[in-house]
Amino acid sequence: MFKRILALFLALSPMVVSPLPALAETTAPDGGKPAARPRQILLVSFDGAHDNRLWQRSRDFARRSDAKFTYFVSCTTLIPRERAGDYKAPGKKAARSNIGFAPTVEDVATRLDHIWSAHNEGHEIASHTCGHFDGKDWSREDWLREFDSFDRVMLNAWKDNGLTDREPDGWADFVRTDITGFRAPYLSAPESLFEAERAHGYRYDASTVTDAPLMPKDKKGLARFGLPLIPEGPKGRKIIAMDYNLFIRHSAGMDHPSKADEFAERSYKAFRAAFDNQYDGDRIPLQIGLHFVEMNGGAYWTAMERLVSEVCHLPDVACVTYSEALAMMADDRRRVAQSGQ
Repeated sequence: MFKRILALFLALSPMVVSPLPALAETTAPDGGKPAARPRQILLVSFDGAHDNRLWQRSRDFARRSDAKFTYFVSCTTLIPRERAGDYKAPGKKAARSNIGFAPTVEDVATRLDHIWSAHNEGHEIASHTCGHFDGKDWSREDWLREFDSFDRVMLNAWKDNGLTDREPDGWADFVRTDITGFRAPYLSAPESLFEAERAHGYRYDASTVTDAPLMPKDKKGLARFGLPLIPEGPKGRKIIAMDYNLFIRHSAGMDHPSKADEFAERSYKAFRAAFDNQYDGDRIPLQIGLHFVEMNGGAYWTAMERLVSEVCHLPDVACVTYSEALAMMADDRRRVAQSGQ
């Protein structure tokens, strides 16, 4: 039952890099040279990225808020139902997908336009596999087959849907070189996944969970980000900073749009407290994960948008993609070290 509910709600380049905010400075206790501090990074990502209305909403909101998002795309959303047999997941029959397929070719065309536009606007497109299966028992080779399916579907999406005349120049290079990150469905991340990611050439993984906001760890050339547990609710119990987990806690996975304001306020307070704790403290990047589903009347999108609207314009705050964050953290480490010399 749990997995059926989960599947239902998860279903329902040169990169353009934003200018980096300047490093903050703090006054040295002895009145000497100010000490530099890292910028506060906020990482907002979306799993699945299928609903074209929410593609438009997120892109419009990002423009108003000076934010860049990471979209973890599931490739079956680029395959219409009539061609479902083109996809076969490891250990599954052909034409199987936990999140279904696109309803029509025109729906796919609109989604492809959003993906390309988001890429050109400086957002990041990353992989969420194809059929949203739990790969906890997959081997390295199974994961690599799924990665290859994702690449093939993305690379040929325009042609396979009879849209060759609409394919933008540079699409193939974008697919081959700019999709460098991955998040596993269900955050299911066995060691075989990391081995496959390195073999496939991904730069980072965002599939794990950490007890609090932590810096990503470099493991044999693969940066591993963990979605953090953050305090939430009247008792401050920790929860993964992701909409689905909040949805389960707040309403046991049953949609209650009449309580959208209440749940949005609770979620916003949790997000804002977690952000302030880092902004005023160690400046560890804060990650928040959402899906392209408006659970509980859109409460979690509302909470995220309120947070982003309030903080992304603050001094030395950067609301960026995962790839931008990797470059920014390396730059901050260098500059902080230099400021202490």
